[in-house]
Amino acid sequence: MNITDKGKDNATLSGLKVVEFAHVIAGPLAGTLLADLGADVVHVEDPAHGDPQRKAGPTKNGIHLWWKVSARNKRSVTLDLRNEEGRELARDLVRWADVVIVNFRAATLERWQLDFTSLQRINPRLIMLQVTGFGLVSSKRNSPGFGKVGEAMSGVVNITGFPDGPPVHTGFSHGDSVTGLMGAYAIMAALYRRDHDPDFQGEWIDLSLFESLYRLIEWQVIFHDQLGRSPERVGNSLQAAPAAVINTFRTGDGEWMTVTSGTPRSVRNVAELLGQHVEDYATSAMQAERREHLDALLAEWISAHTLAECLDEMERLEVVASAIFSVEDILKDPTYRELDAVVTVDDPDLGEVRMQNVVPRMVNHPGAVRHSAPALGEHNQQVYGEMLARSAEELDRLRTAGVI
Repeated sequence: MNITDKGKDNATLSGLKVVEFAHVIAGPLAGTLLADLGADVVHVEDPAHGDPQRKAGPTKNGIHLWWKVSARNKRSVTLDLRNEEGRELARDLVRWADVVIVNFRAATLERWQLDFTSLQRINPRLIMLQVTGFGLVSSKRNSPGFGKVGEAMSGVVNITGFPDGPPVHTGFSHGDSVTGLMGAYAIMAALYRRDHDPDFQGEWIDLSLFESLYRLIEWQVIFHDQLGRSPERVGNSLQAAPAAVINTFRTGDGEWMTVTSGTPRSVRNVAELLGQHVEDYATSAMQAERREHLDALLAEWISAHTLAECLDEMERLEVVASAIFSVEDILKDPTYRELDAVVTVDDPDLGEVRMQNVVPRMVNHPGAVRHSAPALGEHNQQVYGEMLARSAEELDRLRTAGVI
């Protein structure tokens, strides 16, 4: 399906005004998630270089592809925040906004008087998401941080991989992305408070790059606290597995699949398929004791059958299983197609491009991919001239001076 600008006024977050003094992934992803649901997001970039994310990842004909998705649905303006006149223009944007997203170092924002305390004076009901490497109340509040460091600190890398191998990072910007998701959630929580508290005096969201993943591994701290040991790498299984069958397997036709038995009954069904005495798998404890034996038998059975045969049999047994999807599989899959999970967008540089549709789906007030990422400073006139009522002469002067 082709996407147009229609539907924004009916979107869930239509009317929400957001300014991003943030770059690369974690902070801007929070803004993109809000923009997908209709928020008006102004992305502020350096006039000379723009957001470094513009030049990340693979290119086609010199056009960087990742940026087309990561900055979709936003306006781009340029602004030199190192210049006092530029910072004054930034404060005008803050007066306009409901939400500000930042990821500069804390000391830099304080020196520029773009920190929460300074900005709250000009917008008392402001909500600010501030993403840092290590949190604003830590001794490392001004240290640079990156998503991979956040992943390492969170505990997730330590438990990812096989027991006899090294700890493994996931194959995408896991820490940054989950921080963006948690940041969007925190912003919505603060907006709820704002809209239900007549005495609301703003909110300052302090989010580091390791905390979101750390929070999502719910069981690691209490396991260590009560059992006195750290969780270890267990390959494709789980430390806190609900049942005995969780792994990836190679099929007889050379494909890969995953099998997850979430209930004791489904494990007994697998045991029966493999010729085992079902009574030996009557309880969760008995299943855990025989986990490795059952896993080896299942791997042997799957290796003798095609992927289609394995999936059919697992469905018959009411055992959850799936092929392990590549992007090619995603683009051909009927479930993705039924959900309109992939959309086609007109891009000025590349023509028609495909990308993920909006997640989550809102049935009554849906979001939309209205346009791909904007060109650097594409909306200077619209934002500064129309929204902030700066004259054409003043904008020409600011442009000549390199402020915008």
